[in-house]
Amino acid sequence: MREYDFHSIEPKWQDLWEAEKAYRTEENSVKPKLFCLDYFPYPSGDGLHVGHCRNYIPTDVISRFYRMKGFNVLHPMGWDAFGLPAENEAIRLKKNPREITIKNTTNFKRQLKLIGTSYDWEREINSSDPEYYRWTQWFFLLLYKRGLAYEKESEQWWCPSCKTVLANEQAKDGKCWRCGTPVEKKKLKQWFFRITDYADRLADDLDTVDWPERIKIMQRNWIGKSVGAEVVFDIVSAGDGSKHPVAVFTTRLDTIMGATFLVLAPEHPLVAEIVSSEQHAKIDAYSAASKTKTEIDRMSMDREKTGVFTGAYAINPFSGEKVPVWIADYVLMGYGTGAIMAVPAHDSRDFGFATKYGIQIRQVVGWSSVAYEVAAWNDKYSERGALVHSGRFDGLTTEAAFAAMVAEGEATGFAKAQTNYHMRDWLISRQRYWGAPIPMIHCPTCGTVPVPENQLPVVLPDVQGYEPSGTGESPLAGIKEWVETTCPVCGGPARRETDTMDGFACSSWYELRYTSPHNDKAPFDRATIDYWLPVDLYVGGAEHAVMHLLYARFWTKVMYDEGLVGFTEPFARLMNQGMLLSYDGQKMSKSKHNVITPDEVVEQYGADTLRLYELFMAPFEQEVAWSKEGISGAHRFMKRLWELAQRTIEASYGVQRDVCVPRLELLINKLTRKITGDIEKFKFNTAVAAFMEYFNFLSETVRNDETVLSTVEWQTAMRQLLVVLAPFAPHMTEELWEEYGCEESIHKQLWPAWDESKLAESEVEVAVQVNGKVRGSMRIPSDSTDEELGSLALGQDYVVKYTAGHIVKRVVAIKGKIVNIVVQ
Repeated sequence: MREYDFHSIEPKWQDLWEAEKAYRTEENSVKPKLFCLDYFPYPSGDGLHVGHCRNYIPTDVISRFYRMKGFNVLHPMGWDAFGLPAENEAIRLKKNPREITIKNTTNFKRQLKLIGTSYDWEREINSSDPEYYRWTQWFFLLLYKRGLAYEKESEQWWCPSCKTVLANEQAKDGKCWRCGTPVEKKKLKQWFFRITDYADRLADDLDTVDWPERIKIMQRNWIGKSVGAEVVFDIVSAGDGSKHPVAVFTTRLDTIMGATFLVLAPEHPLVAEIVSSEQHAKIDAYSAASKTKTEIDRMSMDREKTGVFTGAYAINPFSGEKVPVWIADYVLMGYGTGAIMAVPAHDSRDFGFATKYGIQIRQVVGWSSVAYEVAAWNDKYSERGALVHSGRFDGLTTEAAFAAMVAEGEATGFAKAQTNYHMRDWLISRQRYWGAPIPMIHCPTCGTVPVPENQLPVVLPDVQGYEPSGTGESPLAGIKEWVETTCPVCGGPARRETDTMDGFACSSWYELRYTSPHNDKAPFDRATIDYWLPVDLYVGGAEHAVMHLLYARFWTKVMYDEGLVGFTEPFARLMNQGMLLSYDGQKMSKSKHNVITPDEVVEQYGADTLRLYELFMAPFEQEVAWSKEGISGAHRFMKRLWELAQRTIEASYGVQRDVCVPRLELLINKLTRKITGDIEKFKFNTAVAAFMEYFNFLSETVRNDETVLSTVEWQTAMRQLLVVLAPFAPHMTEELWEEYGCEESIHKQLWPAWDESKLAESEVEVAVQVNGKVRGSMRIPSDSTDEELGSLALGQDYVVKYTAGHIVKRVVAIKGKIVNIVVQ
C-alpha cells in the first residue's frame, strides 16, 4: 500500500494543471455562467499568511464545484499594485516600486498555486501596468466629461509620514489608515469625484443585492441620508450688534420652539464675525484643538461633548426668542450648513451638552405614556407625539407641525424642505509617485483641459528619486521633461497634472477588465460584459465596506448612465470571511512573531490538509484562532482517508461481489445532498464534518467485514465520495482517481446527483435513557410504533443492567428520537 506522500503528489498535479491550462475560462460558451471573484489583493512584501487563505480556499471550492456542475466559471486573479504600501516599502528598501511589485506579485502567485487554487492565470491583471491604468485614466476622463470630476482648493487630512492627503474614510481615529501616524489638516488644490450626486441611488439600490446586512447598514450610515428642512436664524454679533443670517439644517423642524441654543462648527466663517472680545482666546484655542480630530471622532455618540460660548445670540425665526450661540466640535462644517439648532429636551446629544453647561431644557413634545423629567435622558423623549409649549402649533402632531412650519417658512422665506447627506465627494488626488497619473493638463491660456483619449496612457515615468516631497506636490512635479508638455487645445506650452489617483480608482472597475483583459481597443467588450456581469459571488473581508465597495458601485452607476453596461450593481452576492487569528489568539503580525504562512503548513502537512482545516475550523464568517491540534487532526483524517481509498483500489482488481452493504446507498446519497447544499450556502465547516462522519461509517463497516471492499456497491460509493471531495482536496482526489485507472481528470467529472427515493431511512437510531440518563442507543425499523419501541428498549443488555431489581413504572417513547424508562 502506498503511503500518503503529499510532497510528490501535490506538485505533480499543480504542474500538470498548469501545463494543460486546466482552468482556462471558455469563450463564447452556451453554458450557464458563474463569475466568482476574490477582493483585488494588494501584494505585500510579506506574502500570504494562512488568514488570507481563508478567503482564497473557499472561493476555489466554489469554483471547482460549479465547473463540475456544468457551469462556465470565471475565477480570475490580479494585483492591486499601485498605492502607498508598495511605495513606502520601496522607500524603505531603496528600490524602485516597480521592482518591488514584480517581486511581490511573483511570490503571491507562487503561493496561490502552492495551495491548489484554480485561477485562470491567462486573465491576470496588474493595476500598475500601463495597459491597465490607460483605462483607469479613460474612466477619469469619462467622469470629467459628465461633470463628475472637478478640482477645488480645500482643507484635507494630511499624513505627515506618508506625505499625502487622505479621504475622510482613510483618517481613522485621527490616524492614517495605512501607517497609523496622527493626521493633520492641510489646504491644497485637489481633484474630487462627485459621488454625492449618486447618494440616493447608492442607498436605495442596496435593497437589490444579496449582501450581509451589517455591510448594508455601514454603507447607509456613511451615506447618511437625512430628510428635513433648512431654517435661517439671525445671529446678533456680540461685538457691534450687526445681524448675520445663518442657515441651519434639521430633521425635526417641529421642535424648533424648544431650541434653547445654537451651535456652530468651530470652522464656521461666521465665528470670527460674532464672537465677543472676552471669548476670543477660548474660541481660538478650542478651534485649533478641533482641527486635530477626524470627523468620525467628532461625531462619535460615545464621546463627551465639549464647546465654548461665543457671547453672541441668535433670533428664533418662529418665536422671536433670543438663544445663545456656542461652538462645538460635534458639529461639522462639511455636513449640512455647519450650524445646528439644539433642542436638548428631544435630542440626546443636545441634552448631554445642555446638562453639562447649564443651558435651558424646554419640552415641546408630549406623550400620553410618559412624563418628562430633566433628571436623566430617556429614549422616549426623542419620539414623536403632539406639540406642547409651542404657541400656535400646540396640539398638532409632530408630522403635521413639520408640514405647517415648512409651509409658513417657505411663504416668509426663512425655511424650506431639504435633504442632506453625510457622505462627501470622493477625494481622488494623491501627492505620491506610485499611482496612475491624473490625465489632465494645465494651460495658462485654455485653463485645465483633459488629455485626448488617443494620447492615453499618460505613462508614469521611471525616476531615480520617488520619495514624497512633503511640499504638497507629487514627486512628479520635479520631473521637468515629463511635466512640461503641449496644450492639446491651443498647442501652447502647458504643464501636466502631477497628482496621481487614489489606488481605489484602479479597483473600482477591475471586475470588468477580467472579462476581456487583452482588449487594446476598449476597457472591455460589451457583449462579454453582458454575459459575465454582474459578479455572481464576491468574497473578501469587511474592511472596505465604505471605501472600495462604495466607490465601485458609484463607477458602475456612472457607466450605466453612459450606456456602457446594462446593470447598476457590480456585485450581486457578497460574502465576508471572519478573521483568522494566530495560535496565540492575536492578529497575525511580524512584530508579534506569530505569522503562520501557507509555505510552512504545506511543507509539514500538505496543501489539501491546509484546505480542509481552514474550511472546517469554524463557520466562514466567524472569527477563529489557528489551532496546532486542529491542523494535526485534519492531517490524521487525510491519512486515514488515503489508506482506506488505497485498500479500496486494491480490492477493485479482485473479484467484485454484487452484495448489498447495509445503509451504504442511503448514506452516500445523503452525503451528496448535504455537501451540495453546504457548498451553495457557504457552510464549509459542516460539509467537512459530514465527510468525517461518513468516513467513520465506512471505517466501522470495513472493520466489521473487510470483504465489503470488493463489492460493486462499495466501489461505486467510494468513487462518488472522491468526486464530491474533489473541490475540497483536489490533489489527493486527482491522484486516487488516476490510480483507479480513470484517464479524464476528476475535476472534469459531472457533479453527482442524489436519488431522493434512496434517502428514506429504513432504520433510525434512537437514544435510550433510564431515569433520564442516556445509557445507550439502538437502531430500529423507522416504522416502529411507540409500544414496539418500548419493548425493544427493555430488551437491550445495558437497560437490563440498570433496571435489574427495580420496578419499571412507565416507558415514555418519542417516536424516532428517544425512549426513557422510568424505574422505582
